[in-house]
Amino acid sequence: MGNASETFLIVSRISKDNDFLMGTLYTIFGVLSMLGNGILLFVAYRKKSSLKPAEFFVVNLAISDLSMTLSLFPMAIASAYAHMWLFSQTTCMFYAFCGVLFGLCSLTNLTVLSCVCWLKVCCPNYGNKFSYCHAYLLVAGVWCYAAIFAVGPLSGWGEFGAEPYGTACCINWHAPSQNSAAMSYIICLFFCCYIVPCTIIFLSYTFILMTVRGSRQAVQQHMSPQNKITNAHALIIKLSVAVCIGFLTAWSPYAIVSMWAAFGNPATVPPMAFAVAAILAKSSTLYNPIVYLVFKPNFRKSLCRDVALCRRSLCGCPSSSAQKGPHHKEECNSTRLSNGLVENHRTCRHCPCPEMAAGAGENFLDYSPQQTARILKGSAHSEVAVSQLSNEMQSDFL
Repeated sequence: MGNASETFLIVSRISKDNDFLMGTLYTIFGVLSMLGNGILLFVAYRKKSSLKPAEFFVVNLAISDLSMTLSLFPMAIASAYAHMWLFSQTTCMFYAFCGVLFGLCSLTNLTVLSCVCWLKVCCPNYGNKFSYCHAYLLVAGVWCYAAIFAVGPLSGWGEFGAEPYGTACCINWHAPSQNSAAMSYIICLFFCCYIVPCTIIFLSYTFILMTVRGSRQAVQQHMSPQNKITNAHALIIKLSVAVCIGFLTAWSPYAIVSMWAAFGNPATVPPMAFAVAAILAKSSTLYNPIVYLVFKPNFRKSLCRDVALCRRSLCGCPSSSAQKGPHHKEECNSTRLSNGLVENHRTCRHCPCPEMAAGAGENFLDYSPQQTARILKGSAHSEVAVSQLSNEMQSDFL
């Protein structure tokens, strides 16, 4: 890089007050992201023996978000507070590479996760066949897909450089006006990493909501709406809306500003517009774990169980299983449904956490939402049928 580029790299193009605000927001987002993703990974580790294949994508999402937080936020915070880029050109390339790799990994992971949700809810005959091998292959594919676009600028397809606001690095949005290879990279990036994921996520959750609506109507023909199935429907709708809103809020501003710079006159794009768009994109690292910790019942129950155990340990209270003996230990690990079958869910129904005491198991069932009415008729509106369908909707949606 020449002297001009070096100057552009180290000098911020926004005011000191705005840089201070950016540094403060990055600090808050970084701390919350480490807490949220750390808790999510801790819960996943604690329940690793019972993780379902589809939940691997939630774990992978937490890994990519946490990696982005650890690799980018410290440099971004230091540079924002210093009102200049404090590091070398090589570090700038590393920063940009990590930003593209982990950002696209999270984005692609959300896209694949929406497809798995659609498959399991709308096409259960195929979704029930989704195995650990499929999950491993798709997770590897997510990283490979992101790596293609992250390695591209290092090999001459596209170009990394300083962000227009001067205290961070990413793709050089000025290069397309000077280089046809950089233009083709930007076009592929915009289409394959924004338009296609947006379309897939939107269509997947739209079909899921349509299926849930049809299932709810079938259920309401036979039962009062105040039951577990209605709660499962509400959970699915909330998770669908939250994921879509989070995706669009995080990535749309950066995509719009980037295309404005790449296909228009970069000089007309305010540096502060890029700064705001960049921090919104990075906010996805704290938004994603909140969504899944709030709306995923079995993750929430596992976290509640671990918190309760920690509280008992800190208070020096003996465990309930030690007090009750071996019979109670067996009872904690399994409960009996109303049809007499044992349901093993590795939680204790005597746990002080209300959600765990009321929580159902996480078994996969072979019933599809379209079979709801037949299930209810065949079981004479029994509570077993309600519990089965509710468990399926909550477990398989992930």
